[in-house]
Amino acid sequence: MRRVVITGAGVLTPIGNDLDSFWQGLSTGKSGACPISHFDTTGFDTTFACEVKDFDVTQFLKKIEAKRMDTFCQYGMVTTMMAMDHSGLDLERVDRDRFGVIIASGIGGMVSTENAHEKLMNSGPGRIPPMYIPMMIPDILAGQVSIRWGLRGPNFGTVSACASSLHAIGCAVMSIRAGQADLMVAGGAEASICPLGVGGFNSLKAMSTNNENYATASRPFDRDRDGFVMGEGAGILILEELEHARERGANILGEIIGIGFTADAYHLTAPAPEGEGAQRAIKMALKEAGLTPEDIQHVNTHGTSTPVGDMNELQALRAVFGDHADKLLINSTKSMTGHLLGAAGAVEAIATLLALRNSLVPPTINLDNLDPDAAVPIVAKEAVAAEMEFGLSNAFGFGGHNASLILRKTIL
Repeated sequence: MRRVVITGAGVLTPIGNDLDSFWQGLSTGKSGACPISHFDTTGFDTTFACEVKDFDVTQFLKKIEAKRMDTFCQYGMVTTMMAMDHSGLDLERVDRDRFGVIIASGIGGMVSTENAHEKLMNSGPGRIPPMYIPMMIPDILAGQVSIRWGLRGPNFGTVSACASSLHAIGCAVMSIRAGQADLMVAGGAEASICPLGVGGFNSLKAMSTNNENYATASRPFDRDRDGFVMGEGAGILILEELEHARERGANILGEIIGIGFTADAYHLTAPAPEGEGAQRAIKMALKEAGLTPEDIQHVNTHGTSTPVGDMNELQALRAVFGDHADKLLINSTKSMTGHLLGAAGAVEAIATLLALRNSLVPPTINLDNLDPDAAVPIVAKEAVAAEMEFGLSNAFGFGGHNASLILRKTIL
């Protein structure tokens, strides 16, 4: 089987606008929560989120380019630029017919949809912007990336709610393993901190309404959690076939060795009891990686800070890892970044990679009172230093979509 390694990465998050600042935020336990600035929150149950801060798209894209992109697409394009630069690729020396793009968005251009609907209601159908549809559809980011860099390999987007970008990475790995490509851009982007996004999740009773204590509201696994905190941003990886990377002298950051995709087939929004679908995804990833549960040292959980979801995932970890679960270094970086929805899986896979490379597991902040039903111990408050070889990253989405990814630090 062709081996797939990571040779570049880029992030844009509520706690850092590049890899270095992102890692600094993670390792020091920085909260990305703030009062919402994107729109007037009067009348909304939730008035805070984890927004990207100090971002000026015109530093990266021409104004005319940016104007033709929804915010999620801007985030993804800029993050892809970062990942391309990080990879050290010379595009004139690679076969761009064998360079593909799979980038996810769980929701796509919701901001563009709001703007177009306002035009429709106020001025009639003739005033709907002509670029509305190309700005709104979730797959357009993969198309924009392929056009900008002339990448003519496999090209599409994945949509599976909060598992979307982990599915994108897994599908990109499969494309390289199958011999369809030698290089892939993979990841996800999301920008849904807008009236429809916040109001919709409020109606679903899924988001925290702890407006008075917004900085500590994202508290995965805590007894007093009351829902997730919405985040935004993007995470992008450059994936490469191992020998292709070696031949060009690439700086190899790590390897993806196990993928697990399953469905709960249970409920639209609730996870299967005891995380049954998650258990199967983790076991599938372990089997593909050729590992036993005892080989894993670190787990970056989906850990959204929702009452039911958190406990189901921890039950799944206990069921899969048994007594070894007590030795795992388990965290949720959503306590800092908030929940980036369709971009969460990619950003957290990068967080897992950085944890392995830096021998440090970031904390789960705001965890003051561990839920008494928690089935496993959690890294809380402060980062924990540890030498680690293998890390597991999980992402689960509405509709019962489960994705697990296993990364290895050392390339043998």
